[in-house]
Amino acid sequence: MNEPTTHRTAPLVVHHPTPITPAAVHAAPVVPVQPGTIPAVASVVLPDGRVVTGYAVAPAQPEPVAAKPAVSRTAVNVALGGVGFLAVCGGLLLLTSFIAALTAFIGQLIILAAVIFGGWIAVQVFSASGHHGGTTVNIRKAVIKRNHFHS
Repeated sequence: MNEPTTHRTAPLVVHHPTPITPAAVHAAPVVPVQPGTIPAVASVVLPDGRVVTGYAVAPAQPEPVAAKPAVSRTAVNVALGGVGFLAVCGGLLLLTSFIAALTAFIGQLIILAAVIFGGWIAVQVFSASGHHGGTTVNIRKAVIKRNHFHS
């Protein structure tokens, strides 16, 4: 059942690229072209006596500036109104968050004060006497003191 497997490979084919011959480039002969009108030659005598000769060049004209399109006042008002509305909404969100945080902080301070004050009261109640009879003993002493004070 174990038959040897034979691998058959296709014959290797090598492709060689064919070079492209460049097209013959013929240089066009350079022919001087004379302008339609010959500009006038200007000569300028410098203060030191030298003479400079050349063609007069017309100054370059700047390109006309394209007119900006007019912006509608309504569009400006709508944009400014939108920015103002977003600023107010953001401010209200921050104010609401601040009030919620402040409320939570005050609530925690009240709870802290109640715990501290309650602990102080508990220490006063439980350490008022040397007896370990609990709160009942202290209440009886307070009643006795009150009755004694009024007598």
